[in-house]
Amino acid sequence: MRIGWIGLGKMGLPMSRRLHEAGHTITAYARNDAGRKRATDNGYQHVSAMSALAENADIVFTAISDDAALLEIAVGDDALAAQLRAGQSWIDTSTVSPSASNLVAKRLEARNVSYLRAPISGSTALAAAGTLTTMVSGPRADFERLQPLLEAYTRRQFYLGDGEQSRYMKLAVNAMVGATAALLAESLAFSGKGGIELEAAMEVICDSAVTSPLIQYKRAMIVEGKYEPAFAVSQIMKDLDILLDVGRGNHAPQPLAAQIRQQFESAYLHGHGERDLFVLVKEMAELAGIGKEPA
Repeated sequence: MRIGWIGLGKMGLPMSRRLHEAGHTITAYARNDAGRKRATDNGYQHVSAMSALAENADIVFTAISDDAALLEIAVGDDALAAQLRAGQSWIDTSTVSPSASNLVAKRLEARNVSYLRAPISGSTALAAAGTLTTMVSGPRADFERLQPLLEAYTRRQFYLGDGEQSRYMKLAVNAMVGATAALLAESLAFSGKGGIELEAAMEVICDSAVTSPLIQYKRAMIVEGKYEPAFAVSQIMKDLDILLDVGRGNHAPQPLAAQIRQQFESAYLHGHGERDLFVLVKEMAELAGIGKEPA
């Protein structure tokens, strides 16, 4: 199948590779030299106009950063939504708001273009291995027709409904990710004040009832104190902002998420915006004075 791809970033690139390796032709939208080189290095064709991307694709995938990027792609006379034809499809894998996604859905419905909201959960390593999970909403017939493409980079595909349900689910999952980072940071600071070394505390946590795939995945990062971003502080701040905004609009109380959002704000103000969100462990240790000589 001919696939158009927008967003060859940390997650988009390994996902697109899985589809390419499955035998699909990839044409990437690339507006600069770096993007064109990334496409060429991976054996993809590349174009610099939305019209050319639509012309060379049966289906378009997007893996972009936020609402603004999605709407830039979707809205306007020269945007992708205006270039797609009846019978084509668009799968968006990004974490964006239900309202922005719904705007895209309405524009595509008017053109008889199928639209699946399919945000993903997992790490760059899982993307490369093809073992992400995806939460999908949109017309069930389109989901069933396009599911083999999703299977190229995911191990599970959860169909949640015909509207924006997957957007809500992804935000709920990411709220849990942020909460895990915050509570783990507090727990490690507390155990550290009791004289327990970080590595020993993580060993216990990772072999206890409270462990999770997420904590296991972050274990080495935390023990080594190297917070290279798999999921940056700035990204979780963006997702929590969307969650809180949607919650206010729907009268869905999010008191813990609001408090945790402020912890990430503190990390951001301390210069950690582009470090991994589990840098909260370092932040809380410093606040507790762990590792400092007693006064």
